[in-house]
Amino acid sequence: MTYINGTATKVTVCNDNVQHPLIIVRGAHFSIVARKYLDNHFLNWEKQPFPTKAKNFKSVSGKMNSIGTIIQEIIIPHREGNIRLNPEFVVLDDAYIQGFLLGTDYQRMYGIDIYNSKNSQITIGTHKEKKFLLDIYQISSQDPSVGAVHASEASEVGYHGSL
Repeated sequence: MTYINGTATKVTVCNDNVQHPLIIVRGAHFSIVARKYLDNHFLNWEKQPFPTKAKNFKSVSGKMNSIGTIIQEIIIPHREGNIRLNPEFVVLDDAYIQGFLLGTDYQRMYGIDIYNSKNSQITIGTHKEKKFLLDIYQISSQDPSVGAVHASEASEVGYHGSL
């Protein structure tokens, strides 16, 4: 049964020369990452978590358990110069997200704007000349016990230097 239907914006980011999906969602206030994703992709991440400031995290299926927060450097590659961000992500124990979810907290802080015209693209801060083409893909929650959205497969993001 589907509880959430909609679209999300995805860009591929790098961390230590490894690619990771970054999902940009206008409906999420906090930036989050699933514990399972960190366990599978980052060794020793558990040494870093800080206490979580906000205590109540909810999804359509109910309350979610926060472990803490981590600061994760991510790089958005661009042929005219990469953009480096250092957002803080809330680690959720019972979330199922394949990658990092960037909420409106850091979208506002970094000045990320999403333009949905013929091709979806984002600009970041004062780097308005650097436009990143994005993948738009369907998101849905297929199991209410999961506690967060499940993202369908999407192709890799590309960029076009002449935009």
